[in-house]
Amino acid sequence: AYLALSGGNVATERAFIMAAVALTAVMLNRRAISLRSVAIAALIVLILRPEALLGPGFQMSFAATTALVAVFAMIRDAPWRFPKWLQPVSAVVISSGVAGLATAPFAAAHFNAFAHYGLLANVISVPVMGLIVVPAAVVAACVAPLGLAWLPLSVMGWGLWWILEVAAWTSDLPGARSFIAAPSPWVLPCLTLGALFAILWHGRGRWIGVAPMILAAVLWSRAERPDLLISDTGGLIGVMTPEGRALSKARGSGFVAQTWLENDGDGGDQARAHARWPLQEGRARHAVLGPVEIWHITGKLAADTPPDCAGGLLVSNAKVAQPPAACTVLDPDQLRHTGAIALQLMPDGRLDMVTARMRAGNRHWSAWPDADPAQDQYVRINPTSLP
Repeated sequence: AYLALSGGNVATERAFIMAAVALTAVMLNRRAISLRSVAIAALIVLILRPEALLGPGFQMSFAATTALVAVFAMIRDAPWRFPKWLQPVSAVVISSGVAGLATAPFAAAHFNAFAHYGLLANVISVPVMGLIVVPAAVVAACVAPLGLAWLPLSVMGWGLWWILEVAAWTSDLPGARSFIAAPSPWVLPCLTLGALFAILWHGRGRWIGVAPMILAAVLWSRAERPDLLISDTGGLIGVMTPEGRALSKARGSGFVAQTWLENDGDGGDQARAHARWPLQEGRARHAVLGPVEIWHITGKLAADTPPDCAGGLLVSNAKVAQPPAACTVLDPDQLRHTGAIALQLMPDGRLDMVTARMRAGNRHWSAWPDADPAQDQYVRINPTSLP
């Protein structure tokens, strides 16, 4: 019933399946909570929703559950015990700390931020959720047919108010969060395999799992962001500078701008990023990336009178009727074939290009134009003779 009321997201499905697996284990006289039950629940979720594997909901939910089961199994088998009066407090602190540490890398990879006071917020708010919010919700569902749901819902509202106030208070503390650049695609798999090896292996050999985790941390610390980003419409470009990414516009294409800045690990907004833009000449924004001059124009009027960008790169969100001589033009006609573009300045002075089409591939549902530009045209750009 709760699964139906909740809307059935991945985390709730995981909890429902875990409960079903635990009850089945009890009926079969097996241990209810174990890593086997977590694995069975993960397999069931992936059979029902294979695409969930790449989503933050599945990754964070099962990372937290796996870590909690492993840690509390170690505590259960330990020769010592917490005093009875301390056990409720220690359970909340340990569960919040373990779940926070287990989900932190996945949250940082997907949301590009790390919350420093998550443990404090959980310790203060989790007991209210368990003692007030959830019981009040259950009571409200039971008395709703009698028209009395308003009373337990009011109590539930007080608990939710407390949780929201705790979240607002901790988020306003100095240094409440730090921003982290997006990792390379190998980081999370490497980190996950190392952690699973350390958890599942028995004996001293489990320390081998630390090596992939260290490798993942090194790869993450050395992650590089593209030197130049071009949106799929040509309406926004971003050039990496020593101060951070400079955006060509202070407004417009806000979602794209915010995504770029978040993946850079930049906590600023679009207006602040635009203030870093080096030069503007008339309607054209001008920047230099290595040996290549880059120009960005917006609007039909600017496209009708493009700047002289011989030997450079001109990006426009409107069709350029008469492209300047010896200038590479990326306008909607070209960007329809490629999608968004990322360029990296190589040591030899060339710009290495990756397009959305190259990453996504030609699928039946991608609706790319039939005329597929030659792949080698989009592999490297020579700054002296741009294709």
